[in-house]
Amino acid sequence: MAEDDPVRFGAEFGPDSMSGTTKGVGLATFKRLVWISNLGGLLLVAIALEMAIAYKMFWWALATGIAGVIVALFPSNYEIMGMDAPPEMADEDSQDAA
Repeated sequence: MAEDDPVRFGAEFGPDSMSGTTKGVGLATFKRLVWISNLGGLLLVAIALEMAIAYKMFWWALATGIAGVIVALFPSNYEIMGMDAPPEMADEDSQDAA
């Protein structure tokens, strides 16, 4: 039952989204999303450790730690524009003739 174009997790964010409304994000935007989400996830995990160790709030710490992991993994849903095929390069002969 293998399909040629399987639906992947986060398919709405890619250049070939199911609805056709999105075209993906640029490389700079993707890098910015990764940095912000990693720092946010790290902050939430640090808060979770503080809650678990200092305040003995295990269940809230567990929920906060899971939220930190989800925040850190969020940009993996995005597809980077222009990464699917290399651009066509012009031949040197065609540039000399122009």
